[in-house]
Amino acid sequence: MEMSVDRVRNYLKKWNLEDRVIVTEESSATVELAAKAVGTEPARIAKSMSFLVDGKPVMILLAGDVKTDNSKYKHTFHVKASMIRPEQLPELIGHPMGGVCPFDLKEGVTVYLDESLKRFDVVYPAAGTPNSAVRLTIPELEQCSGFAGWVDVGKPVA
Repeated sequence: MEMSVDRVRNYLKKWNLEDRVIVTEESSATVELAAKAVGTEPARIAKSMSFLVDGKPVMILLAGDVKTDNSKYKHTFHVKASMIRPEQLPELIGHPMGGVCPFDLKEGVTVYLDESLKRFDVVYPAAGTPNSAVRLTIPELEQCSGFAGWVDVGKPVA
């Protein structure tokens, strides 16, 4: 089976962004590890949070220094936040825990970008594995993520 990072590189070729993929020796599976691995501040890590909404997979990318605000989430999606279990991620989303990203997803996954990302010119979402990321501007992320829209469901991590 083709590695997720290779699938992501091939997917990003459509926009000539495949050379933006960064593969590191160290893990980038958490916001802190990813920031250290790519040499940026944790807030610029675009973390991918995966939920089920009415039985369908939804991914929201948030800045690394925010978490999902349950009341904002419920107001936006009209259901209580229900995260996809780690063992379900490859089947429902297409990438393993630590490498979940909005690229080359399983059919039917809807992607949203959280307002918390708008304050940055460049962000770093994962690239399919727990030791990869991709450096993208916000317009590039909008384009290649196939996002459905911007949402405001984040709140600062205390």
